[in-house]
Amino acid sequence: MRTVPGPTGHVVVVGAGLSGLAAALHLLGAGRRVTVVERAAGPGGRAGRAEFGGYLADAGPTVLTMPHLADEAFAAVGDSLHRRVELVPLAPAYRACFADGSRIDVHTDGDAMEEEVRRFAGPAEAAGYRELRSWLKRLYRAQMRRFIDTNFDSPAQLLHPDLARLAALGGFGRLDRRIGRHLSDERLRRVFSFQSLYAGVAPARALAAYAVIAYMDTVAGVWFPRGGMHALPRAMAEAAERAGAELRWSAGVAELERSAGRVRAVRLSTGERIGCDAVVLTPDLPVVHRLLGRAPRRPVALRHSPSAVVLHAGTDRTWPELAHHTLSFGAAWERTFEELTRTGRLMSDPSLLITRPTAHDPGLAPPGRHLHYVLAPCPNTVTGPSVRDWAELAPGYRDSLVAELERRGLTGFGAAIEREVLVTPADWAAQGHGAGTPFSVSHTFAQTGPFRPRNLVRGLENVVLAGCGTTPGVGVPTVLISGKLAAARITGADRRRPARTRSTEARSTPSAPPAGHRPRSPKAGAMPPPTPDPAALPDRGRR
Repeated sequence: MRTVPGPTGHVVVVGAGLSGLAAALHLLGAGRRVTVVERAAGPGGRAGRAEFGGYLADAGPTVLTMPHLADEAFAAVGDSLHRRVELVPLAPAYRACFADGSRIDVHTDGDAMEEEVRRFAGPAEAAGYRELRSWLKRLYRAQMRRFIDTNFDSPAQLLHPDLARLAALGGFGRLDRRIGRHLSDERLRRVFSFQSLYAGVAPARALAAYAVIAYMDTVAGVWFPRGGMHALPRAMAEAAERAGAELRWSAGVAELERSAGRVRAVRLSTGERIGCDAVVLTPDLPVVHRLLGRAPRRPVALRHSPSAVVLHAGTDRTWPELAHHTLSFGAAWERTFEELTRTGRLMSDPSLLITRPTAHDPGLAPPGRHLHYVLAPCPNTVTGPSVRDWAELAPGYRDSLVAELERRGLTGFGAAIEREVLVTPADWAAQGHGAGTPFSVSHTFAQTGPFRPRNLVRGLENVVLAGCGTTPGVGVPTVLISGKLAAARITGADRRRPARTRSTEARSTPSAPPAGHRPRSPKAGAMPPPTPDPAALPDRGRR
């Protein structure tokens, strides 16, 4: 593995999102002095928080899987995720609702899910589910260490016995066909293949290897951090500060000062100069390329994933048929992906993710109120409507989204809204996300593994990238890994020997905190309270 040459005693991490904080914790654990600079007033990045009218909404991801990856970062400094964050296991992980009126609870416990599939679709499908679950486990074991949790220096690293194992498992076939070998019920096939959308590839075109995302969602377990997903980056920032990191909020980076092939200092927008031996850059690629003064040459331009419209709705009621996470599938399927990834049209029959965090934490809303997060995938601003178009489209799209929710059984949803925030691709673009998408560069074959934008920067020997635009890719688990991989580029640490480990199977289920233990709150004065995400404004109030 190539590492940063020369001195690396002081590292500046640009960005206090999940990847930057993971990098900081791993660097601190390896004895480096770390300064984290963040343009916002507190930690989070994509996993920020939107505050409006007494509601506390996660501005980014709402699903936590593979929490042992976060625990690895805490363990690097002798801390623990479970000491700082209370994790609630979700059962069901999801509730899937279909256009024909049927629904199924998606459990990550194998026995519970087998019984639910039997009820939903019969004994043959239940047996197929068991086969699929076994295949997903084997697929995960074949990929994780060799193809996901690794720093690639050359495509030649793919030439390993694990590649043959992955091929033997059918990993280079098509995702929907591979799922179809185990499940014939089209509704069930959606449950185990929709995840490819967030990787930016339709199931009919995605490699079967991407079913590893379904493993994380439907086998390894899904958790909710008390306080919302934003509780995770806040806890990571607190642990980093306790371990000696200097955390600088409201500190936007204006320039990287360079000489002799190295970055010598990071200059803030205030003009302050922070000298350094190495830099970890975690913003999305357009911001990184601006700071570097160039984008790397590629034979084909980078392709971005579809984007999303998110409606944060604070309501005076809720609907008991909603689980913590509810997948509401439209009747259309293949046409939906064609619209999102090729024609650039807004979904004519949308599939939606509805999250109700107040189901497990009523404190995220004022007393007696409820918080709903509705995510509707949409084309990015290259494929579909432009940033300028969204200024005109947003109000009408919001109304059509509310009407669709009511048609699907959430009667009175629009009238129940007291406060709301609508986030569109124009808002993602304003935050510096390429093509107006929070899902960054898609996971086509040409943008995966050693072919994804590398985390080393040609021509600058002490700059390393982290985040969803680089290795290994999009999603909370992978950006946590990206921070660890970036730190390893600087420290040369053996990533296979984290400070504290358990076996892969054991680590999939977080250990319970000691009896009577209560997670610690951030110490007074350690960090300022989080401010609203830029995409969270304006608050439109009751309609």
